[in-house]
Amino acid sequence: MIELQRTGFAERLTAAADAKRAMLAKFKPKPTVAAPLPIDRAALRTAELDRVRNERAAAKTAKQQAIAQAAEAARLAEEELTAAALEAKRGERKERKALTKVEQKVKRDARYAARKARR
Repeated sequence: MIELQRTGFAERLTAAADAKRAMLAKFKPKPTVAAPLPIDRAALRTAELDRVRNERAAAKTAKQQAIAQAAEAARLAEEELTAAALEAKRGERKERKALTKVEQKVKRDARYAARKARR
């Protein structure tokens, strides 16, 4: 056998130690990548509930305002109709009174004319 490499005892010991270290390095646990912050599921759930509650409250408020506006519009329309009906009645009454006054004046004039005719 031809000696291609002349290695001494110390070199063989260091080579064996290096091999042993390499074998042990394979079994060492690898460092894992940790999450920057753990996820707080309770906080997420609470935030979602708050968001949904706020949306529902806003929708409820908007609905109540729409109902109030519709009621106010209906009330105003009813008041306008009542005022128009009252105004129509007043106009009819004034017309009747005016006709009555004219009729009374005609009757009175007829009486005066009849009196003058008798004299």
